[in-house]
Amino acid sequence: MSHSKVPTLIQAHVEMGSVDEAEHKSQDANKQTKEASLMEQGSLSPSFPQHTTTKSPKNTVPKSIKIVIFSNKLNLLLPFGPLAILVHYLIDSKGWVFLLSLIGITPLAERLGYATEQLAFYTGPTVGGLLNATFGNVTELIISIFALKNGMIRVVQLTLLGSILSNMLLVLGCAFFCGGLVFHQKDQVFDKGLAVVNSGLLLMAVMGILFPAVLHYTHSEVHAGSSELALSRFSSCIMLIAYAAYLFFQLKSQSSSYSPLEENEETSDEDEEPEISKLESIIWLSILTAWVSLLSGYLVDAIEGASVSWNIPIAFISVILLPIVGNAAEHAGAIMFAMKDKLDLSLGVAIGSSIQISMFAVPFCVVIGWVMGEQMDLNFQLFETAMLFITVIVVAFFIQEGTSNYFKGLMLILCYLIVAASFFVHEDPQQDGGI
Repeated sequence: MSHSKVPTLIQAHVEMGSVDEAEHKSQDANKQTKEASLMEQGSLSPSFPQHTTTKSPKNTVPKSIKIVIFSNKLNLLLPFGPLAILVHYLIDSKGWVFLLSLIGITPLAERLGYATEQLAFYTGPTVGGLLNATFGNVTELIISIFALKNGMIRVVQLTLLGSILSNMLLVLGCAFFCGGLVFHQKDQVFDKGLAVVNSGLLLMAVMGILFPAVLHYTHSEVHAGSSELALSRFSSCIMLIAYAAYLFFQLKSQSSSYSPLEENEETSDEDEEPEISKLESIIWLSILTAWVSLLSGYLVDAIEGASVSWNIPIAFISVILLPIVGNAAEHAGAIMFAMKDKLDLSLGVAIGSSIQISMFAVPFCVVIGWVMGEQMDLNFQLFETAMLFITVIVVAFFIQEGTSNYFKGLMLILCYLIVAASFFVHEDPQQDGGI
């Protein structure tokens, strides 16, 4: 080989090496984006590992209680739960029972998310994603089931609607606003393509909720009174199938794309170690769910009394106050991620939860009401359906560029204040019949 060819070969080798390195970095970036996208939909928690052999910590009962109960400052609100029960039996003041129950459930909602995340260490991402889909909004589901049991169909509809509106406007708005203040010299960036997919799923949910209302208000039912209910139940089954297919596509068909990066596993080993064992996670999930169920019973029973004593419409309580409890942990998480310039995760916490509620919780409650013999349908009435439709359109326009700043966040928060004021002066035409 001539000496003149040696530099050329060396140069070619270096160029090939740089190209390989660039491709490797590009693949890593794509993996990170796709992994974040899965977490965004609420299907995976940021710390869900692949299903490998996980070391299970051996905690004593006192240590387990210390980790779950005393490691979070929000748990200082836990005593308000028993206090609500005492007030119910001693004073029977509906307003105070409602307020104390509302405060007492707040830390329980956050701890349910923590226990689910811990259990997901031992189940792997597929089952972990399903667990997160089930327990991610379990507080709203439990309150809704208790309300359904009491025949309070409008409270169920308004609570779930309020949770969607709160996530899309208040939670996402606060995340954009706080992140924008911290990084005020630039626009924060998130996955534009995924934002469009999120918007499409939300619009599908709006379609399922909109058509029964249109059918009702155009008086075009084939069988008056029954066609609307039949359409709602059919649409609910379709929405549940669509959500199940969506989860399957994420967790199975695209599972290879969402595997955690090796370097992330090496650099965050401590973050990926579970704090409690599998059995402890199951026990804590059972205890917390039972406690939320107990408090939800008192909460739902006190809604009407609180509305009368505070002179506040039940629609405002259901749409604005109740969702704040279920979204408290998500609210804090979305803001925290945004302030660390992790907008993909913030968007996932807010929009992903809205998708869970609209595509899973709402149709699930219709099916549960069907089983209970309650005529729960997807006709949320004209005012509420229009509010949801406009909100989805506004949020879709705000996120379509794939960038965020504090101005966009402020606009979303102001939009939520308009929504809150609208429900404060709104008299529900179905209030007497539905509640």
